[in-house]
Amino acid sequence: MAEIEIRTERVDDIPLLIHKQQKMGIPDVLNEVIQPHGNREGLSVGWLTTAWLSYILSEADHRMSEVEPWAEDHLQTLQALLPEPVGVKDFTDDRLADVLRYLSDDETWEEVEAQLSRRLIRVYNLHREPVRLDSTTVAVYHDEEGNTLFRHGYSKDHRPDLAQFKVMLGTLDPLGMPVATLVVAGNEADDGLYVPAIARSRPVVGQGGRLYVGDSKMAALATRAFVQAGGDYYLMPLPQTGEVPPLLAELLAQVWAKEQSLQPIPTPEREVTEGQRDLLALGFETTRRQRAEVDGQGVIWEERLLVVYSPTLARQARRGLEARLKRAEQELAALTPPRGRGRRQWEDLEALQAAVQRILKQRGVEGLLEVTYTQEVERRPIRKYGDRPARVEERVRYVVYVQRNREAIRAARRRLGWRLYATNAPPEVLSLPQAVWVYRGAPHIERNFRRLKGRPLGIRPLYVQREDHAQGMVRLLSLALRVLTLVEHVVREALQAARETLAGLYAGNPKRETARPTTERLLKAFHGITLSIVRLPERAIRHVTPLSALQRRILELLGLPVSIYEDLALTVDPMPP
Repeated sequence: MAEIEIRTERVDDIPLLIHKQQKMGIPDVLNEVIQPHGNREGLSVGWLTTAWLSYILSEADHRMSEVEPWAEDHLQTLQALLPEPVGVKDFTDDRLADVLRYLSDDETWEEVEAQLSRRLIRVYNLHREPVRLDSTTVAVYHDEEGNTLFRHGYSKDHRPDLAQFKVMLGTLDPLGMPVATLVVAGNEADDGLYVPAIARSRPVVGQGGRLYVGDSKMAALATRAFVQAGGDYYLMPLPQTGEVPPLLAELLAQVWAKEQSLQPIPTPEREVTEGQRDLLALGFETTRRQRAEVDGQGVIWEERLLVVYSPTLARQARRGLEARLKRAEQELAALTPPRGRGRRQWEDLEALQAAVQRILKQRGVEGLLEVTYTQEVERRPIRKYGDRPARVEERVRYVVYVQRNREAIRAARRRLGWRLYATNAPPEVLSLPQAVWVYRGAPHIERNFRRLKGRPLGIRPLYVQREDHAQGMVRLLSLALRVLTLVEHVVREALQAARETLAGLYAGNPKRETARPTTERLLKAFHGITLSIVRLPERAIRHVTPLSALQRRILELLGLPVSIYEDLALTVDPMPP
């Protein structure tokens, strides 16, 4: 009697991920741009990368060593989904390392990124959306010696003891989809990364009339001039250093004197609930002439200065100021405790003053606390001992007394919540309210960094050693980031258009509804789908877990047919010998 073979595989979100990437054009673009050696056999680079990205997104793991066992456990599913013959050995470390090596080539990557981004912008109608720029650092446990990428520098991970590399992203609003990914040495300054990122973005998003948004590190005059010379627009807050604080004080003096009126800025209409538009900010604007050189050519333009007050920012800043004042007062008082065993006493006034200044500077309260110093003399009688006569010993110590400068604190609190922004966009292109609304979208790119460095992409810790592999891995994960942001955007837009919500995405609360689901929750909704194969002597019977109403609705919102799951049960297996 012939044996009956039964095999069960977890399907989960793999069909969704593979077909979504195919719809995005990831395998086609990679196969078109990357031309491997003619003797290469097996799965093409495009489809190998697509399957690898499906593993990364499904398992939240970028380790290369785990892909081959995963492929073996899902081989029947992969063979049914991919249009090319698939074997377990297509997913060995060597094959995956080849993908990283191809992606680490700058010319290859620029072409891949440009082609893929242009295709997505065209398909999803993102032609005029702003580009947001920012960078982050990734700490690694690699030795700096002999490396050019892994270097020590200012760490945003708060790990100055570790080497790091830096990632600069240019992302497209409103979904946060990357259009430019730069991987540079960890000791490079942020200021110098904006011009290369903008130059990399322009072939993708087009040049002329595009708005680039960044933080205060983008405010270098050379960066602003570069954007202006290319016919594009910029928007960023000016750093609270150099000439900016006195300039802001001068502009605010007109407000305090009631010579300058303020324009109320309400919350955007898309955020209105129950018909109530709350006050988001107040502001006014002025202009100034700017001039600089770009490639040896003089550039002159009118720059708008936007003076904006945020009540929310002011409340947060006031709480922060009060906390810093209290902490500074405590630390200053602790410098000169009452005399006692084991308590340090300051006999050097200059050393004590230096310690006080360090605390004031560290807490950011210089000029807000008044510190005075008094000298105390302790006279202690010492009895006669042997040949030494009795005497009185004098010991000097200095004590600090702290008092709040009420007038300075009142003036500082008055300035809190005010920021100065700069833009070269004319008012008809970017009004004052629009500028405030656009800049408030900064969390989009911060969320990308959280995904890149945490779950589900988890580049930290980095499981590759070679610099070219590290560069290729970041670029590979930026492709995964595109999948995450696009799935989320498409579903949210479809729900908004249909004025619907989704329920059943939250464990323990199946009735909870949301109109803004995350990709992570959408993918988790497909966990538990299995493919069962029963092999009989004459034929094979395949069965796929029936899709729930929620799963069917998610596929519909993504524009994917339910057949990508149901057809797994229709695949014809070759007859056994």
